Amino acid sequence: MVVLSPMEHRFHGSILCLLDIDAQVEVFLLALYTFIILCGGAFNISNKELQINEEIRDKELRLIDSDGTQLGVVSIGKALDLASEKNLDLVKIAPQANPVVCKIMDYGKYRFEQAKREKEAKKNQRIMDLKEIRLSLNIDTHDFNTKLKHASRFIGDGNKVKVSIRFRGREMGHPELGFDTMNKFAEQCSEFANVEKTAKLDGRNMLMFLAPKPSK
Repeated sequence: MVVLSPMEHRFHGSILCLLDIDAQVEVFLLALYTFIILCGGAFNISNKELQINEEIRDKELRLIDSDGTQLGVVSIGKALDLASEKNLDLVKIAPQANPVVCKIMDYGKYRFEQAKREKEAKKNQRIMDLKEIRLSLNIDTHDFNTKLKHASRFIGDGNKVKVSIRFRGREMGHPELGFDTMNKFAEQCSEFANVEKTAKLDGRNMLMFLAPKPSK
């Protein structure tokens, strides 16, 4: 049987008085509130170093068994004895709760698996840089293909690419040539990149941004 603290009783009673609900809804709310109290901290264990075993100084605690069974409010002594009988650790997983919530678990295994997950997450993290490729209105075929290879390499490394064209002198009178060059470049990159921002004239510079295609 789950025992609520006086504060929890007052909170629960206040809700029922305000809402003036029937007995069935009252039972439902009590069960829901108890579930939140018992389980709220169990699903999101902090990455900070947790108190375990004799480090826990609380006289009473809500205890969760190693298989997830709710054992209710017990003394710290009983909780330590139950953990010891199973050759496991008593871990405080919700120090902010009242009373605190502890779980019986293999803390060494938990820390190992947590470190493994963190390492895997860091390995999968990629810092995306913004690389720049400069084109020109009169770029020849060889240079154009070389720029394509650079774009392919940058995108393949997981980076974004800013493609730019600098208009000089009378070239400002022919922006359509810049759009043609940009569109041609984007089309050639379509197999490995998406156009994140289409070509746009900004002063004397025309800019376009490419990004890696989403992983399937």
